[in-house]
Amino acid sequence: MTFFAKHYHPPGTTPGSLQAHPQRVRQACSLRLVRYDEPTLDVSEHAEFIAPADDGRLTWLHVQGVASGETLARIGDHFGLHPLALEDIHNAGQRPKVEEYDGLLFLILSLPRIQDDTITVDQVSFFLAPGYVLSFCDGPVNPFDPVLKRLQQRAGKLRSRGPDYLLYALLDTVIDQGFPVLESFGLELEDVEEAVVGNAHRATLARIHRVKRELILLRRMLWPQREVLNALTHQEREQIADGTRVFLRDCYDHTIQIMDLLETYRDMSVSLLDIYLSSVSNRLNEIMRVLTMIATVFIPLTFIVGVYGMNFDANNTSPWAMPELYWYYGYPLVWLLMIAIAVGMLVFFRRRRWL
Repeated sequence: MTFFAKHYHPPGTTPGSLQAHPQRVRQACSLRLVRYDEPTLDVSEHAEFIAPADDGRLTWLHVQGVASGETLARIGDHFGLHPLALEDIHNAGQRPKVEEYDGLLFLILSLPRIQDDTITVDQVSFFLAPGYVLSFCDGPVNPFDPVLKRLQQRAGKLRSRGPDYLLYALLDTVIDQGFPVLESFGLELEDVEEAVVGNAHRATLARIHRVKRELILLRRMLWPQREVLNALTHQEREQIADGTRVFLRDCYDHTIQIMDLLETYRDMSVSLLDIYLSSVSNRLNEIMRVLTMIATVFIPLTFIVGVYGMNFDANNTSPWAMPELYWYYGYPLVWLLMIAIAVGMLVFFRRRRWL
């Protein structure tokens, strides 16, 4: 997972500035304009800025990719957006929040996604006002294609409800993206657990640290989203009808489920680290036990070899001489003695369950 780098303007910059950040990766920016009511639907993939419809139709403008400061300024001038809100969109990596500017509801959420087995987090921003919804996503993939498909297929209540219900559908799409991401974490933790229990090594430790760090960073971005949904459901706002607030409560429940899963996986990553350390310690103890048994078996054998390795020849004038040096079967008898001692010690260790 990439770090959630927030792009700051130099200290002292005028508030609401939209100057370019040289360190930010530029991506192609595309605009999609959707205007609809219950009987009609018009979609323009290469849209210009069109004011909210006067015929009662709802306007949804979606900006996909990293929009330049000039593009954001034009959209802000066209729809009357506050410069501070545009600055928050331009400076990616903002903390999820909800604010109100002159009757417009402004929201920022974090969108986790998986691309090429890599987890990244994109910033998604919304404006809600009577007659229109604006959405901005700085990632390369448009997450709201399923919502457009529901509009085209007349699925659900989207075509017959107001802009606040469209905002709910977009928020629900962003929140639910956390479930497949956490599912991938669950599969990863299962693989790591099998590796830890089976044969833990340094690569396993690196995987545990990577998963643990990614979960911490993901929690940093997803935790405030619960506060955003809580504010939308429990605070009276003129832009959101009471009927839509019921659906937002369901979306709030999803944020709680995601945070519960996230906390569970974070605890699992911590416990896996403890299991890894215990497994390494147990393996070391097993190795030391085997080496100790081998050394213990060879201690008496080394003693015997050392005694008969002394440079004392047979001495007929001394009763303390080594008669075994000239025995006909002395050498094989010493070998049999050492083998018997070794086997006896192994049997003794086995009976005592030390081996």
